Amino acid sequence: MSTSNNSIKQDRILVLDYGSQYSQLIARRVREAGVFCEMYPYDIDAQRIHDFGAKGVILSGGPESVYAENSPKINDAVFDINVPVLGICYGMQAMADRFGGKIEASSHQEFGAATIEKTAQDSFFKGIEDEPNKLHVWMSHGDKVVELPAGFEVTAITPSCPIAAMANESKHYYGVQFHPEVTHTLQGEALISRFVHQICGCANAWTPDNIVEMRVAQLKQQIGDEQVLLGLSGGVDSSVVAALLHKAIGEQLTCVFVDNGLLRLHEGDQVMQIFAENMGVKVIRVDAEERFLTALAGVSDPEAKRKIIGKTFIDVFADTARELSGEGKGIQFLAQGTIYPDVIESAKSHQGKAHVIKSHHNVGGLPDDLQFKLIEPLRDLFKDEVRKLGVTLGLPEKMIYRHPFPGPGLGVRILGEVKKEYADILRQADAIFMQELEKSGWYEKTAQAFAVFQPVKSVGVVGDGRRYAWVIALRAVETIDFMTARFAHLPYDLIETVSNRIMNEIKEVSRVTYDISSKPPATIEWE
Repeated sequence: MSTSNNSIKQDRILVLDYGSQYSQLIARRVREAGVFCEMYPYDIDAQRIHDFGAKGVILSGGPESVYAENSPKINDAVFDINVPVLGICYGMQAMADRFGGKIEASSHQEFGAATIEKTAQDSFFKGIEDEPNKLHVWMSHGDKVVELPAGFEVTAITPSCPIAAMANESKHYYGVQFHPEVTHTLQGEALISRFVHQICGCANAWTPDNIVEMRVAQLKQQIGDEQVLLGLSGGVDSSVVAALLHKAIGEQLTCVFVDNGLLRLHEGDQVMQIFAENMGVKVIRVDAEERFLTALAGVSDPEAKRKIIGKTFIDVFADTARELSGEGKGIQFLAQGTIYPDVIESAKSHQGKAHVIKSHHNVGGLPDDLQFKLIEPLRDLFKDEVRKLGVTLGLPEKMIYRHPFPGPGLGVRILGEVKKEYADILRQADAIFMQELEKSGWYEKTAQAFAVFQPVKSVGVVGDGRRYAWVIALRAVETIDFMTARFAHLPYDLIETVSNRIMNEIKEVSRVTYDISSKPPATIEWE
């Protein structure tokens, strides 16, 4: 299939977000089914809905009550474009309300696992079940549909929810009170696939190979014979951008790797080895440890540290870019690793009903004398898609699938003031923790794990002598979406092995603790 003309995006699904914590999961599940989709706030205007060219629309859940004053409604354009529509949770209730049904607060709210019983074999449910006529699903609702709109039939029930799903087969409108997008709904993947493929008629074209082919063609056309500069952090996003651009334009790409002294053990050397030595990418390594540590001296507040690290990175990067320009490189483009969740979270609802979660700037805030045109080749991809692209492009799986590492690096895993002594100790402790997790098979079982330097000293005993040294905390969590997380129940003997190694191999440490906090109320990172 030729992908240079965006053909793999021609079959597309529109996801309208009503504020659910699971909305991004819906879009990810559609992409995983091999179909391109985009997510927008529910209140985008009718023209944008028409222009999008969707083969189907999915309405997300949300925290509002349909019967409340000024509650979010469905734009009529959703139904004017004559494509199948799937309403999930609030989306189902809003659809029922739109066509004359009735919604009320439920006397028995459902939050968690539930079993629905199918009452009809409609196009959406037919042949999909966990046991005869039953599906194990995830519910999260306080309201429910109590009267069907005209033209719809009940397709599933639970003891407390007599309309757990509904369908208008002639219009191809479907509503489910449960959440097929979460992993707790065992047949959720099959249901999403049924909707986008059989009901909406979308092909299975959105695959890593096709995405790479399409993006390489786009980059060649966009860049031509100009030069591109990329800030390479060694993280997944910038690494995949580097590999993608190198495949597209080769020697026209120059990467700047800023070693801020806050990286993991040997990380700088590993980045250089992978890209410069193995892949032939042009990488300029800037040793800026002293500059970062000087800027951070005396600063303890976590947010202040983040801002200093971000500003210093921009300053170092800008200085290097000026040097390259002075050498006559004539760099026209700046590449960034912006990904789709960054775009979604930074976008405000057009009517102001949704809140900005956070703004993402990556290498933003560059001085005015650096007038680059921006390239963001991952802007429409989720993190899991970026990882699959990385593997397709030949990057080591160990690099692509390693645990998340914060942008400020060890700067926010050293509590309080950041010093070189602390960073060196933490690097060693973290490396020991990772080695033992990998050796025991627990690295893959945890979503994120790391060590934290605590700027307090504790008394220890080494041989017959007294040791008064620093404390290291270990953190490991299990999570699917990083919105909630449970501390990993690591075996005691594994924790003991890690603790003993850290205290025996790092003389500056006298005590090791294990963080058993879950999120919420704690956060995953300590700062």
